[in-house]
Amino acid sequence: MKSICALLVSLLLSTSAMAVEDSMAQRVLACTGCHGPEGRAARDGYYPRIAGKPAGYLYNQLANFRDGRRHYLPMTRLIDPLSDAYLREIAQHFASLDLPYPPPRPAQVSAEVLARGEALALRGDPARQIPACAQCHGASFTGVTPHLPGLLGIPRDYIAGQLGAWKSGSRRAMAPDCMAQIAKALTADDVSAVSHWLAAQPLPASAKPAAALPAPLPMGCGGTGGEGAAR
Repeated sequence: MKSICALLVSLLLSTSAMAVEDSMAQRVLACTGCHGPEGRAARDGYYPRIAGKPAGYLYNQLANFRDGRRHYLPMTRLIDPLSDAYLREIAQHFASLDLPYPPPRPAQVSAEVLARGEALALRGDPARQIPACAQCHGASFTGVTPHLPGLLGIPRDYIAGQLGAWKSGSRRAMAPDCMAQIAKALTADDVSAVSHWLAAQPLPASAKPAAALPAPLPMGCGGTGGEGAAR
């Protein structure tokens, strides 16, 4: 009996003496439980990729969840007690990851639908005051540092769901909320077309966010570090 007790005590002491890695990668395991290993995205498409996204964008989204502009209770509870400085550390960690993307899935829609999505993504619809996705998210749709996210490597359902959330008001951003304004101008067919087209696009050789846009943003957009063009 004594030998068994001694063995248990020895095991407890050795376990307690084991050092836990004190790194951001270890601390954000709570994030990767949903967002996939290293933030590569979950297989179900519901939890998006966060690896390699611009740090300013990731920080803004964390702050939006904490401050009530976005609504998902597990996220809010996870980050509610965290300071701005710590949210920035988390954002910088995931932004620094340079990981390959999986190949896109072929679109299961007609060529006409894809052509409509391509037109909105590349040229927008000036008659309805809808700017092209490329005007804000970069010509290659890989985002722009430090605040504008890429649109490639994201499941169609997630893209459509987020446009729908902006359209309904369940997702918001800092004012002026340019994405809410754009989403509300899109029809259901527009949302379907642009989400199908974006989700089917291959990633360029370098999927890193661009350093800058070639021209000012087409409209004021809160949280981007610039006011954009006058509206």
